[in-house]
Amino acid sequence: MNTTAVRGRASWIPTAVLLLGALYCLLPVAWVVIAATKSGHELFSTFTFLPGTGFADNLADLSGYRSGVYWQWMANSLLYAGLGALLSCAVSALAGYALARYRFRGREAIFNVLLTGVLMPPVILAVPQYLLIAKIDQADTYLSVLLPSILSPYGIYLARIYAAAAVPADVVEAGRMDGASEWRIFRSVALPMMRPGLVTVFLFQFVTIWNNFLLPYIMLSDDEKFPVTLGLYTLLKQGSNTPALYSLVITGALLAVVPLIALFLVIQRFWSLDLLSGAVKS
Repeated sequence: MNTTAVRGRASWIPTAVLLLGALYCLLPVAWVVIAATKSGHELFSTFTFLPGTGFADNLADLSGYRSGVYWQWMANSLLYAGLGALLSCAVSALAGYALARYRFRGREAIFNVLLTGVLMPPVILAVPQYLLIAKIDQADTYLSVLLPSILSPYGIYLARIYAAAAVPADVVEAGRMDGASEWRIFRSVALPMMRPGLVTVFLFQFVTIWNNFLLPYIMLSDDEKFPVTLGLYTLLKQGSNTPALYSLVITGALLAVVPLIALFLVIQRFWSLDLLSGAVKS
């Protein structure tokens, strides 16, 4: 009985560790949600987790700041992250499928270079990317942020692994025997099978581009082209001289998380549909 009691108490240890980890991660989020509801006076006068009364005023002030430049930043982030993730997903699908299903000289060398790119910190590539973009006279343009985001070594790696597992070689060979072109096999046979993996690639790349700060910071000087991360940073810097802007930064940070939550909820539905369809087919 003593042994059973000891095992019962020990079983709570992993649960307690997970709860502490969840609390550590969620506490800053909870503080942002509560702080966004506080007016400037409430934010600096007291430190409590009770909601304030200034959310509507903060939202109005944020929308009115410089004729609504915050929403321009949000639109820029949606453009960079949405279009960049879509193009990156397309490139990853093509490259991953080719690396998984075609045998050609240098294939393993290319894959090893991709693995090196996965392990390389993005900060190392930021300055060389700026020099290349400046060389073609595209610095401080939307393309200067979009172009480096299209090629994702991690996305190609995921697509290659998923294509090798989800697209049987027999199916591809059967398509060739039926006279289908390679493009037709990829578009009509392989692409639907790779959909769950490509949804994951799209999600990862969207979140990466949405949260990216260093690349836009180096590439852009016109604040009307800033993404929301860089825009909020400029507001935060100005807040040292104008403390009232801190409330706008916190409210803007809260609103910037909403598209990521919405995207995750939508994509989770596609994951469920793909798993269900796979179970029905099997």
